[in-house]
Formats: sequence, C-alpha cells, structure tokens
Amino acid sequence: MHDQPETELLRLLAERAGIVAEYYDIAGTRHVTTDDTRRAILAAMNFRAADRPGLIEELTAWDNRPWVQGCDPVRIVRLGQDPGAWSLHVPCESPDDALVQVHWLIYTENGEKRYEREEGPGLIVADTRVISERRFIRLTFALPQDLLLGYYEVKACAQGGRASAEAKFRLIVAPDRCYIPDVLQQGARLWGVALQLYSLRSDRNWGIGDFQDLATVVEWAGKQGATVIGLNPLHALKNSKPYHISPYSPTSRLFLNELYIDVEQVGECKTAPEVQKRLADSSFRAQLEAARKSELVDYNAVASAKRAVLDLCYRAFLRDNFEGTEPELKPKTARGWFFYNYVQQEGEPLVQYALFQALEDERQFVQSRSVIWSNWPEQYRTPTSDALGEFKRRHMKKVRYFQYLQWLAAEQLGALVKKTDQAGMPIGLYHDLALGSDRYGADGWRFQEVLALKADCGAPPDALGPEGQNWGFSPADPIRLRASGYQYFIELLRNNLRYGGAIRIDHVMALFRLFWIPRGLPASKGTYVHYPAEELLAILALESMRAKTLVIGEDLGTVPDWVRDRLGAAGVLSYRVLYFERTGSGAWKPPGSYPAQSLAVVTTHDLPTLSGYWESADIETRAKLGLFSSEEARITMLAERQMEKTWMLAALKSEGLLPPGVLDDPAQTPSMTTELAEAIHQYLARTPAWMVLANVEDVIGMRAQTNVPGTVDEYPNWCRKLSVTVDELVRDPRFEQLAAQLRSVRPLV
Repeated sequence: MHDQPETELLRLLAERAGIVAEYYDIAGTRHVTTDDTRRAILAAMNFRAADRPGLIEELTAWDNRPWVQGCDPVRIVRLGQDPGAWSLHVPCESPDDALVQVHWLIYTENGEKRYEREEGPGLIVADTRVISERRFIRLTFALPQDLLLGYYEVKACAQGGRASAEAKFRLIVAPDRCYIPDVLQQGARLWGVALQLYSLRSDRNWGIGDFQDLATVVEWAGKQGATVIGLNPLHALKNSKPYHISPYSPTSRLFLNELYIDVEQVGECKTAPEVQKRLADSSFRAQLEAARKSELVDYNAVASAKRAVLDLCYRAFLRDNFEGTEPELKPKTARGWFFYNYVQQEGEPLVQYALFQALEDERQFVQSRSVIWSNWPEQYRTPTSDALGEFKRRHMKKVRYFQYLQWLAAEQLGALVKKTDQAGMPIGLYHDLALGSDRYGADGWRFQEVLALKADCGAPPDALGPEGQNWGFSPADPIRLRASGYQYFIELLRNNLRYGGAIRIDHVMALFRLFWIPRGLPASKGTYVHYPAEELLAILALESMRAKTLVIGEDLGTVPDWVRDRLGAAGVLSYRVLYFERTGSGAWKPPGSYPAQSLAVVTTHDLPTLSGYWESADIETRAKLGLFSSEEARITMLAERQMEKTWMLAALKSEGLLPPGVLDDPAQTPSMTTELAEAIHQYLARTPAWMVLANVEDVIGMRAQTNVPGTVDEYPNWCRKLSVTVDELVRDPRFEQLAAQLRSVRPLV
C-alpha cells in the first residue's frame, strides 16, 4: 500500500466506500467519476482523503475495522435458511488462546433472553492478525436454527488469561419476500384512485384538504368498488416561515403533517368555551373563508389558523385531563390516559421530534427569524447533549404540545384506516414514502450521525433534467447507517407502514445505489454510491410482513434491469407509468406487455395530467418558464407530442377502445374528452398489472400539473386545489362511469 500511487489509493478507498468508477445515464452515455468527485464524496463520508497519508490511514483502518470493533454490526438471516456462524475478534496473546472462554446471549426486541451459550476453553482459532503490535484472534460460533422473524441483540463477553473483550451486534431474521395480500395471490386485479390530500376542496375545511375530506372520498370509493386510495406523502412539514410545502422534502418522514388534522373533530374543539369563542369570531371566520376560496393552498394562512385554535385546544386538554404541575403532569381521565399511552408507545423518537419542534419554535421567538439547527447555540445542535435535558424540563409544556398534535393526527388517520376496512377495501390507504427530508429539519438534526450533510442527492441527466437534478437533501451514509444497525431505516419503515395496506417507496433504486452530488457542485459532477441492498431488502421484507403492507417501488428513470429483477424477487411491485411504457419505435406497449407484479398509472405528480399532456399544456408551461434551451427545442417537443398522440390513438384502436367519432388523427381531437380519458384508463385496466390507479385530476379533466421539477418560486408547486369540491366529486358522473368500467374489467374476486 505504501508503494502505490496516491491516485490508486484514492480509487481503492472510493471503491471500498461504494463510490462507482463510472455509470451510464438513461441515454446510454458513459460518465467517468473524477478524482475530485471521489475526494469530495469521501470527505462527506468523514474519510480523510485529501492527501496520501490520510488515504493510507483510512485504508489501514478499513482493513482493521472488523478486528478492532469486535464483530460485524449487523447479521442478516433469512427465515428457513441455514443461519450460519458469526465471528468474534478478541485481542489475545498466543499463550492464552486455549484459555479463552466466550459467554454470549441473544435477546429479543423486548429484552427477553432468547438464547445463551458458554463456549470454551479450547476454542478453535479461525484466524489471527497483528494490529499496532497487538495480536487479535477470530473465533466463530454457530447461530441457533430456531429463531423466529424479528430483531435480536447479540451480546458477547470473552475472557481468558490476559484476553478480554465485549461486543454486540444486531441480528435480523427476515423473510425472503415482502408481504403480498391474499387477494392478489388469488388472482385479483385491483383498482383505485389517487389524489393529493392537500388539494381536496370543500365547504367545511380550513383551506386545505384534511382527514375528514379524505373520509368522504374513502366512503364513496368503497361503495364504487375501489380497493385502494393513493395519497401523496403525509410527512411532517417544517413549520418555519415561509412554509416548506413540498411533501417530498419534509422536516420528518417519521411523523405526520399536522395541517391535515380536522380541527373541528378534535374533542376539545367541541367542548372548550374558549375554542368555541374563537371559532365564532367574525374576523376568524372571514380568515377561514378566504383560505377556503383561495385557488391555491395558502399554507401560511392555514397554519396560522389551525395553530391558533389547536393552541387553545391543547390548553383545555391539559386543564381538563391532567393534574399536577409541569413537567410531572398525571392523567386523570380516560382521554388523558389515551394520550399518555400513545406517548409511551411512541417513545424516544416522538420525544426527539417534539423537542426539535419546540427548539425551532423557541429559536424563532428569541431571534424573530427562522434559524436552521446548525446555527443554534452549540449545546442544542446535538440531540444527545446534556443541555437538552434542561431545555426539555423548562419547556415541557411546549414539547408536550407537539406530541399532542401528533396524537391527534395519528388518531384521525387511524380512524381512516378502520373506515377503509369497514368499506371492504382489501388494500385501503396507499401511502408514499419520500426519498429524503430537509437536512435542516427534525430528521436531519436527529440523524445527523448517519446523514452525509456535506453532500446532496439527485439524478444524472434524464428527460426531466438534461443537466441532471439536485434534490437538495442529504443522503444517508451507507457505512454509518449500517454501523448504527439501520435504526433510521427501520424507524422510517415502521412509522410509515402502519397506516394502510400499501406503500410506494419513492426512488426505490436508493436501496441499491443513489446519485450523490458534492455540496456546492453541479449535478454533472455527481456519481453513484452503492448501498447494502440485500440487508436493506431484508429489513423491508420483515417490516412489510409485520405490518401486512404491500410494497411498490418507484423504479422510474435510470434503473438497471438487474435491479428490477431483484426487486421483483423480493416481492416489490414495479411502478409503471403509461407515458413511459413505449416500444423501441416509440409506440405504446400493448396492455399484455406490462408485468403482472406492478402498479400501473397514467401519470405522476411530476408529469403532466392527462388533459395537460393531450393539449400540450406542459410544453406551454415549460416555455413560459424559460425551461427550453431554444425555440427549436420547443417546436421539436410539440412535434414529438403529436406523434405520441397518434400512437396512442392507434393503440386504443388496436384494443377496440377508440371512442365513437374519434379518428386516427389527433388533430381532429384537440382536447381531452371524457370518453377518451375513459378509454385510456380502460387500456391500462386491461394490463395484467396487479393494481391500477386513476388520478383524480385526470378524471375531472384538470390541465395544470402538480409539480414542475426544477422550479421553486416560478411555478405554484404542491398547492393547486381541485377544480371541484369533495361533495361535487363524489357525485360526479364521470367518476361513476369510470368506476363502472374499471369494475367490469377488474372485478374483485
């Protein structure tokens, strides 16, 4: 190693850290990773890679790490397979080899002792190594054959002569595949509707769609025979101003967006006089009416109104349900005990989330502006600091307030899950797990030890971003993530899988590799970093099976075939978008070519609606925003769109679905009609895909798309409301007609 050139050492360390040497983008263009990119990404992973001595030190430490740390931090066992053996590394001089004894135990998640062994003396030494003049031996022990699914902690203590060592690791026993509901295994092909919850308009909500609006949709959809309701991510948004509104860049992916709480269904809202007085106030009612009538969701206005009333609800809640003084309040009513039990069940993750929210609130109050946590006083920047205990004690009332909000949201969402069961929906709510969160949000603060805060993640050049995309949040460091026993990943899955029957994992390829971009550099300077996919898939399968939740992987973009093959074998459904399902010539693939183990949709939140696509509204929008490199590029895209529409009409005709009066020439049908939209959904329904979703916006003919990638203030992303109210929606004949057609093609067996 000491004789190797520095460049070779750099590339060797990068390879061990999972940084690829080259990659191919969606167009097949080869990109070679530069040494500057390697150094920057290694630095983001906390490696010393700036010079030759640092590289030698890091490579040496890498080789020695298994010996020095005692054992591997994680061991995966697949249920029904030979669990094999695990290794323990012990510092030991050769005269003491025969004296070493090892006492090791396996504990279940609840702390119960599951297995205990005494090994030695006279153990067989599998291998030895000398590190810094200190000799280590490696011992191996067979794992028991009868472990059930779940997480275990293995603890070991080695002694004998001058030898002494303690070590522990996480043992995970997982199934081979994710959960597949019986109804799908029995051959049913399901259908449902997809919507952006915030976009639901009603005469009773406070300017944003809420859980009560969703309950109305669930009740209607169940009667129509729908088996699933697809939702945007419901993750908690950052509550600093201006309001962070993208559901794909939340403050936390572990907790819920409190804006979706139906305030008027909160118990205290119905009983507390001070709350009733606020609701009756004419100026407050005018504020709510203005928020309802706004064509776009006014997040700041909605947050202000809900926060004001929920503050009053919380004070009444404490007064009526607890006794004693802060910070040691004691429940005195059933409602108080329900809250207490929820807080106990959620444990430390909820405490840390609420503590962050309280800290952020306090920082804004003191400094009268939004301050990111990395600029907080030093004693508050680390979640484990002693100063936080004192802050929590002094501000427990505020910490408890954020726990109260999460309790309300969890109660209302849990009631919705029960409503889907009552409606006979075998899947029910279908959630969306965002790829990442705001680095300056609650998750970024709590999990800063496993996040690479000096890097961004994004995508290489593709159709949506010819120069590549930077999504602006920090990736998890695969090495530190594994060293932590994957706790962050486990919590993410567990919290998001419990509120419905299906989940869509955004950018599922991140289980295998993720495109890293050094902070401050363009996306073109990024490259891929590999992740321990087999271990992540095992955890996904375990959590999916426990929650009985179907898993869909958003596998769009630059996804190698082998990744889709591995996801399929793991029981993860592919995510197929009609716009992208084309043959080599550009024609639309016939329905029979779709894979059965998939979910099919016409479009997504990042793409034009069906009407917008047919009428080229997305091209007009891109032109107005200056997103075309030239007028020629715009004209070319319009011509391509016309050809795509011609192919679509031909595809419908080949299936006998072309509506009466619609000709092969798209120029004769310049606008998307209800009949044409129905035909396209029927085309999709004929595929063998296990599930098909129809977007609400497509059914009611909306033109504007939800989000235009690459824009922030230039376009009203994530705030468009539907053109009709929820009450009008559930009476809309277009929905009834489409539901009837989907039921006939996809009857529930």
